[in-house]
Amino acid sequence: MAKSSSYQDRIIRRYYQNQDAIMLQKLGDLVTDLYLAEGKAKDRLWKRLAAALKNLKIPDAQIDHIVRSDNPP
Repeated sequence: MAKSSSYQDRIIRRYYQNQDAIMLQKLGDLVTDLYLAEGKAKDRLWKRLAAALKNLKIPDAQIDHIVRSDNPP
């Protein structure tokens, strides 16, 4: 694996510093898509939303409650 440049290192560092904000933006996009989705697409979006919440270290009990309610937050 090649060594990354200092420019690339700064980009990577900023990504990880802002990862929470990136995940919150992703959740907002998923919620918007959930309001518009129907059928199988809606099921796939719920799975993606659950995975995103897990990445934000939300307790499993809360994730299960949100998914079971089938009502976008």
